Amino acid sequence: MSGPECCSNPPILNPSSGAGHIEKLGGIESYVSGTPNSKLAVVLISDVYGYQAPKLRKLADKIAAAGFFVAVPDFLHGDPYVPDVADRPIAVWLKDHGTDKGFEEAKPVIEDLKSRGISAIGAAGFCWGAKVVVELAKFNNFIKAAALLHPSFVTVDDIKEVTVPITILGAEFDHLSPPELVKKFKEVLSAKPEIDHVVKIYPGVKHGWSVRYDVLGGVSYERAEEAHKDLIEWAAAPHPLMGQVGPVLAEQFNRRSLAKEN
Repeated sequence: MSGPECCSNPPILNPSSGAGHIEKLGGIESYVSGTPNSKLAVVLISDVYGYQAPKLRKLADKIAAAGFFVAVPDFLHGDPYVPDVADRPIAVWLKDHGTDKGFEEAKPVIEDLKSRGISAIGAAGFCWGAKVVVELAKFNNFIKAAALLHPSFVTVDDIKEVTVPITILGAEFDHLSPPELVKKFKEVLSAKPEIDHVVKIYPGVKHGWSVRYDVLGGVSYERAEEAHKDLIEWAAAPHPLMGQVGPVLAEQFNRRSLAKEN
């Protein structure tokens, strides 16, 4: 379930990128952004390139600006996938970085956030990280809402077990989660009216576009901006993650968006 599409257009990692800083959460080195006084947190779980990817950190800063405390843990422990290492292709690398391990390591991160007074936590996963998030979403005591962006390794059976509100953002061109599979995800969720959900397929883009878009513009950039806005609006929606606070943050985000357009 992995291949060239999963690893195309790799980022240039930069440990100094982003407006936030590094601290440990649950024993895991993490990039954090936003006010620690927020009662609402979003955990971003990276793709195979890890938490030093500048575009991922930029998205974390963007979500933080909407009023959340955002954490991007290094579940890869300083060992992101490196495409140029011939004797360690992605299939070999994955043996050292199973999503099951990421799921187990996410638990103490979430507990650490809760111990800091954060009352509601959502999680968004990208490619590899989406599988970790969907595992968290099968329980009602870890996160209050989930987001999967161009997921890898996620199955229909996984979606059947989801117990929290979830959004799935897929690409038109994606061999790992093709539109046909994403539509099956939607069918499963539509049969579960108790689970608030949004499923969307973005036209004209490939797997990974939301954090590996072309900074010079074009379709991937435009669709990434759209996906980022959709993700923030999902987090700020009045489903169980946000309670009554959601509409307030959503209004703040909309005002900021209008101000930038003007």
